[in-house]
Amino acid sequence: MSPKLAIVTGANKGIGFAIVRGLCKRFDGVVYLTSRDEERGKTAVLELNKEGLNPKYHQLDITDTKSLEVFHDYIKEKYGGIDVLVNNAAIAFKTSSPEPVAVQAVETLRVNYFAVLATCEILFPLLRNGARVVNISSSSGHLSQIPSESLRNRFKDPELTIPELSDLMNKFIEEAKQGTQSAEWGNSSYSVSKVGLTALTMIQQRFLSDREIKVNAVHPGYVDTDMSSHKGPLSIDEGAAAPLFLALDAPDSVRGQYVWYDKRIVSWVGQKPKEQ
Repeated sequence: MSPKLAIVTGANKGIGFAIVRGLCKRFDGVVYLTSRDEERGKTAVLELNKEGLNPKYHQLDITDTKSLEVFHDYIKEKYGGIDVLVNNAAIAFKTSSPEPVAVQAVETLRVNYFAVLATCEILFPLLRNGARVVNISSSSGHLSQIPSESLRNRFKDPELTIPELSDLMNKFIEEAKQGTQSAEWGNSSYSVSKVGLTALTMIQQRFLSDREIKVNAVHPGYVDTDMSSHKGPLSIDEGAAAPLFLALDAPDSVRGQYVWYDKRIVSWVGQKPKEQ
């Protein structure tokens, strides 16, 4: 019988690295650290080896369909299925980045929404019954980040489909290219990408509940990472706590939820909680 399997994307540093560390300590099975850059990924594995931990490694670029397919085939042949999938890989432009809004919109949504969607489409067929999926969102992924009430209503529509959600993401990109996005969408491509990811989580749960698969989105907190320019007050291990809770400890009733870094289930459509 194949061992249980956990996979973390974008895990050579930061929160993803800490999630792998936590899984290696507590998950009863095999843990895969994946990364786009193979050298950095293998260096991360060596760092964990020094702590007495033994994750496996596989290269995975979630923006590359071929890379995803190679990984799918490898996992299917070697393990047969996936028990925990943590979609952590993401990018964020700095506030001082010189790239135009249109460029930031295209690239941010390409990685944070469309590449994660592709990852799910390719890897979800391998999810075993009862598996857990953790989508790493953000406080920026709270629906209140979208100024337009009509857009917010579209996002929270309980009948929203993935193609319709993807159309919304493309609509933002087109408006960003025209410079007309501010009034309805705001000016943060990162926020739009994470709102999209959180909305995707809710849709995915609707279609997977009959197999007892749990899909949740989580805001890991404001963490001291490269992405936050090391301004976050939380350590990477503190940032991994809520994702690990969803991957390992949350009751089976927690599904299709938006979870805060202190493990509270919060309303995605209500008032945004404050950072403590």
